[in-house]
Amino acid sequence: MLTTLLWITLATCAASGLLYGSCSWLETASHRLAARYGIPEIVKGSIITAVSSSVPELATAVLALPVHQDFALGLSAIIGSAIFNILVIPSSSVLARGGSLEASRELVFREAQFYLVSVAGLLLVISFAVIYDGGPPLDASQPVMGTLTRPLALLPLALYGLYLFIQYEEVRDHRRVAIRDLEVSAPREWAILLGCIALILVGVEVLLRCAIELGDLLGTPTFLWGLTVVAAATSLPDTFISIRASVQGRSESAVSNVLGSNVFDLLVAIPLGVLIAGAVSVNFSQIVPMMAFLMLATIVMLVFMRRDMALSRREAILMLALYVGFGLWMTAEAFGIVNLLGWSRPGGGT
Repeated sequence: MLTTLLWITLATCAASGLLYGSCSWLETASHRLAARYGIPEIVKGSIITAVSSSVPELATAVLALPVHQDFALGLSAIIGSAIFNILVIPSSSVLARGGSLEASRELVFREAQFYLVSVAGLLLVISFAVIYDGGPPLDASQPVMGTLTRPLALLPLALYGLYLFIQYEEVRDHRRVAIRDLEVSAPREWAILLGCIALILVGVEVLLRCAIELGDLLGTPTFLWGLTVVAAATSLPDTFISIRASVQGRSESAVSNVLGSNVFDLLVAIPLGVLIAGAVSVNFSQIVPMMAFLMLATIVMLVFMRRDMALSRREAILMLALYVGFGLWMTAEAFGIVNLLGWSRPGGGT
């Protein structure tokens, strides 16, 4: 058992390193392409950088069901990554910078509020899955289940289309004054970008296999390890990108990257996994507590940043403490100390 745990740990570290390196190259190529096309800074953070650093989560959703027949693992990894992004990344950026992380009113009121709409929108779609293609449990010991279908998956994608339209208007307003770097070779940067995506797919596949092996070894459901181990590993690129932006004084880019990345994960990565699979069963009893905690984390960050239009060191430490509490909750779930997610009930597996 100890030998297996050691190999799982080494493989997880190696895959995390591969993801970090690949996403760093991908982010550099994305920024060069953004400079080539004259895209403004706030859109670079909320769309270009966010989508680039979200490729690991997208790969998780794409690979979890077709390759491993475990959609719960992919779904939990994305939700866990969103929680990590909201609580850990801004806090780490503050501590690395050694000072408050400033945010503009535009960022707080536009980006953050649209992100809240994204969380609520995804939960609404999952509720539709239970209402229209699910049913009540046979008894109180069983979870509430539903089926996400392709038509339902199109709803969050349409919401993301609205988000892109809003960002397009931002680009159009700044286009006339934007400076384009015409010396950047677009074909070369696109080639680097595609190569990095291939490496990211390899790293994510290793992480998914590690989560499955860990679940089998400890007799725990894979979605719990998706919420923690896989989520944290796939969020490392986002973390370093935002920390670098914060240290360089680009606070707005650091925060918009977090929000834009989460919007992409919830409204694109999860629906794309459903579109590929055709239809997937979802455990409503498990998803609601996780989404509720994600909503709580988002409100905490939004309230802290709204107070003085900045995130202070004290507030950053409180957010990290909240994430530690989340980790302790998941550990207690994994070993049966508490059962708020209901995975150990009859019929309540992954």
